Amino acid sequence: MAGQQLREAAGGLVEEARPREAPPDPAVSAAAERLAGLLAEAAHLDEVPLDSDFFDDLGADSLVMAHFCARVRKRPDLPPVSMRDVYRHPTARGLAAALLDSTPPPPASRTPGPPALPGARAPAPAPPTGRPHRVLCGALQLLAFLGYAFLLATVTAQGYEWISAHTHLVDAYLRSVVFGAVLFVVLCALPVLAKWLLIGRFTPRRFRVWSLTYFRFWLVKTLIRSSPLVLFAGSPLYPLFLRALGARIGTGVTILSRSAPVCTDLLTVGDGTLVRKDALISCYHAADGVIETGPVTLGRGAVVSEVTVLDIGTRLGDGSRLGHASSLHTGQAVPDGEHWHGSPAQPADDDVPAVEPARCGTTRRAVHGVLLMLTVLLVYVPLAVGCLDVLLSRMLEGSAVLKGGATVLYVDLLVVTAVVFFGGVIAALVVLATVPRLLGGFVRPGRTYPLFGFHYSVHRTIALLTNRKSLTRLFGDSSCIVHYLRWIGYRLSPVEQTGSNFGTAVKHESPYLSWIGTGTMVADGLSLMNAEYSSTSFRLSPTAIGAHNFLGNRIAYPAGGRTGDNCLLATKVAVPIGGPLRHDVGLLGSPCFEIPRSVARDSTFDELKDGSGLRRALAAKNRHNAGTMACHLLTGWLYFFCVALLFALAASRYPAWGTAVLAAANAVVLPFTFLYYILLERAVTAAHPPEPLFCSIYDRRFWRRERYWKVPSETYLHILDGTPFKAAVWRMLGVRIGTRVFDDGCALTERRMVAIGDGCTLNSGSVLQCHSQEDGTFKSDRVALGDGCTLGVGAFVHYGVTVGDGAVLAADSFLMKGETVPGHTRWLGNPARPAPDENGGAH
Repeated sequence: MAGQQLREAAGGLVEEARPREAPPDPAVSAAAERLAGLLAEAAHLDEVPLDSDFFDDLGADSLVMAHFCARVRKRPDLPPVSMRDVYRHPTARGLAAALLDSTPPPPASRTPGPPALPGARAPAPAPPTGRPHRVLCGALQLLAFLGYAFLLATVTAQGYEWISAHTHLVDAYLRSVVFGAVLFVVLCALPVLAKWLLIGRFTPRRFRVWSLTYFRFWLVKTLIRSSPLVLFAGSPLYPLFLRALGARIGTGVTILSRSAPVCTDLLTVGDGTLVRKDALISCYHAADGVIETGPVTLGRGAVVSEVTVLDIGTRLGDGSRLGHASSLHTGQAVPDGEHWHGSPAQPADDDVPAVEPARCGTTRRAVHGVLLMLTVLLVYVPLAVGCLDVLLSRMLEGSAVLKGGATVLYVDLLVVTAVVFFGGVIAALVVLATVPRLLGGFVRPGRTYPLFGFHYSVHRTIALLTNRKSLTRLFGDSSCIVHYLRWIGYRLSPVEQTGSNFGTAVKHESPYLSWIGTGTMVADGLSLMNAEYSSTSFRLSPTAIGAHNFLGNRIAYPAGGRTGDNCLLATKVAVPIGGPLRHDVGLLGSPCFEIPRSVARDSTFDELKDGSGLRRALAAKNRHNAGTMACHLLTGWLYFFCVALLFALAASRYPAWGTAVLAAANAVVLPFTFLYYILLERAVTAAHPPEPLFCSIYDRRFWRRERYWKVPSETYLHILDGTPFKAAVWRMLGVRIGTRVFDDGCALTERRMVAIGDGCTLNSGSVLQCHSQEDGTFKSDRVALGDGCTLGVGAFVHYGVTVGDGAVLAADSFLMKGETVPGHTRWLGNPARPAPDENGGAH
């Protein structure tokens, strides 16, 4: 009895000592009620409890929450909310409390708007350009193309005549070497001469598109990016090329990215700096129909990782590092020795394991450059010239063949092109299964090798041979892709076949160190970072992705990525390289944060994921995909045949008409290419045009969409980047596009589902993607840009998005599905959100 009284007394004391729960804040409760009401409207729910989880309890998904965020932003009595806020605080009460308690970000993490360039006053806006300027610029660009076609035809014809006059085989080889060397030097020197004659030195400035200044800029940009030396990225020759163009490049610099900077005088790279592949550093961008150039500075020993964007007016300090899938926006500067990541970048806590430096001095680089140049001039160029000689000789026989009837020429070319085209596919598969495997034994994982030596050359050769875009496009989005990747060395077993295990774009540094777990599905654009680099050395490391993952678009996966089994890696996510091993979660954004692995909407078609239903559906999908692959091959061969026939007819008239007929053939190839693929795409979509879809990957409508992606090519469109002709071709392909649109390199995955308003500006590397696939579910919807919108360099817009008039999406931003961007606002980040203004609020 006494013990019981003692326990009751002690309990009372504990009750007295326990802090009482604070009463709810009336302001938070009121805001939470309003947020719950808006979510009920967006999700079509009768009631939303204030403490119910948006995803686990209410079954909402990112599309519903994007619509919810748009509704909140329209309410003046509520603070603006972003998708990042929703995922971090997934209840109405928690979200309300976070929004009301939020404070402006500290100055170090805020991203300012574009400031005036250093040392210059803010320039006045350039006068607008109208239709006459576009017509004049387009005419000059067309004349430049025709002039280039005539120059190429003249050089080719003269070279062929000189080489064909050889007296013996050795003489033919020597003539081929001399001609190839002269042609190579001319093509390399042409952009350098054009830059200094037409531009002089690039300076920070602004000028209107379609102006005469822009035409000179476009011509120099096109020549720089089409130079053969761009293919030498990753060698000591590439920095020399940039120096010749005016860039201030220090000693011991290694640049692996093939995205050549244009305004080279504004690029400064310190000694011992490393720039990895797929980094975008152009030193210019476009906004509201204006080109703006500005400096980019990389300090000594800095590192720029893969899939990054450095906008104008940015700086990396000495010894600093920008992580993968990150960006620096105008005005951002990384202090010396710091590691930043994210979009826009911010200080990172993760320690990045450094590759041990190796001895790689000037002598080693010079010897490697000389040997590489000799290999090109003594082996590759004569081989290419010899093949051209044989081809022209074959074509010149057309004059004699035509005497026997045109049918003989057609049959002859049909046989030759079929053997070359289809035999080339088989030969490539044989080479990929043998040569890289033999070379692979010379480079061991985990061992550090110096750059620009034997091991580096072997490593680069393996990467070059096994990253065949044409073959991954052929086999991707079908059951064949897993067999192809195994064929070249991927470790995939055991495989759970879905018919869509990988998309049509997958690349790597080493296929033999690429491990993909059972049941994992990958969308397009995966880049496996099997190699780690310093400016003097490299090391191969295994890159392993866990089982039952799903990877979205454009993901760079580093060696040592901290994700395990059953993870969802969203589009453009920055895969973490530190912290605990993530599993059974989703990751979104850069820097990444956790989201639900899946939602109720993604389980709609789960009955088709196993059993007899899967076997029947997969067999039907395989048959349809086989037809798609056959169409892809046949249409590719038909294009090759038509081009060969065009030049055969031109070559047959060469003795009578001379160089003019070859120049005419060169000029006709480009418009024929446009006409061919436009008609092909319209034929593919005539009966079943792309439309909004929500279906299983085993639905015939999805298979038709896969055929639409694979059969018509779209790479030819980049030839028209920065010209008024590209908007005209978009319109022919079904894009609802307005007038005065400037497209410097945007990609549209579903052309007929996109609407682009008047006066929009689309920067290079930007993407409008009208679909998403998560596990076995396919979702697709339209995208609409209002008048005067600007998409920054590398910006990515998902499906179901509406962007208001005059809105700006900053560089490397990821605008998630279902978002509604109000007019005349600026959004940035991954995922994108309203940019903070000078007072810390949102636009």
